[in-house]
Amino acid sequence: MIQSMTGYGKCIVEYNGKKIHAEVKSLNSKALDLSTRIAPLYREKEMEVRQMIQQSLERGKVDFNLWVEKDEATQAATINKELLGEYYRQLKDASSFLGLDASGVQDARDWMSVLLRMPDVYSRSEVEELTEEEWAEARKAVEGAIANLVDFRKQEGEALAKKFTEKIENIRTYLASIEPYEKERTEKIRQRILDALEQKLGVEYDNNRLEQEMIYYIEKLDISEEKQRLTNHLNYFLETMKNGKGQGKKLGFIAQEMGREINTTGSKSNQAEMQNIVVKMKDELEQIKEQVLNVM
Repeated sequence: MIQSMTGYGKCIVEYNGKKIHAEVKSLNSKALDLSTRIAPLYREKEMEVRQMIQQSLERGKVDFNLWVEKDEATQAATINKELLGEYYRQLKDASSFLGLDASGVQDARDWMSVLLRMPDVYSRSEVEELTEEEWAEARKAVEGAIANLVDFRKQEGEALAKKFTEKIENIRTYLASIEPYEKERTEKIRQRILDALEQKLGVEYDNNRLEQEMIYYIEKLDISEEKQRLTNHLNYFLETMKNGKGQGKKLGFIAQEMGREINTTGSKSNQAEMQNIVVKMKDELEQIKEQVLNVM
């Protein structure tokens, strides 16, 4: 069954006090147009991530995002105790040098209040190394997000297939409704020519020669071949939808061929009722062409 190029997938994996988020979304595109935003810790694995996405998604404008959310304990700043002690010693020495009583600080709380405002007392460890264990968990998040997007695409594809089938059957019904007007048209053309010869021109004519000319004229307006080819295209469209994913371009080509036959039928339809039916077929086909752009 066909798949849509539009989709969204997300997966969250927890590891060692972190939440690893992977998110991927896609829109329609003629080829795979992939952009990625990956947290610095996992950037060395970018090529591996790209290969995973390319193998599964094939086509579409794809945006991928991989980031980490840390819990409060992991994000807490570390107090540099050695630096804090050095500031304390320097302040004590300065107060003694100036002959002050502990620099006016009354108790331990006041000392800490002063010391904790000193530069670089707080520090965060920004340097992390990616372990195989963490990447294995992050990879699960990437795979999960891709799998969820593929499931989304399949659901959208089922909805598209249902709509396409409905539109194809509508065109088939309209095509069948042309037949009664074809038979009426032949007699109307014959009568119109006879009336023109007898009433307007007032000339004698050879009945045999007239019949020959009538056959030639009616054959030029015959749409039997167009109807047969259009029927074949309708059947081929439905068959192609069932052949699996990656059929979007092929369905687009078939829709173009359907349009050719409908247009030719319209150009040969010199009867108002037939032309109205052709307009309805064109409307159904345009809706197919709009949606087929979303098929992978």
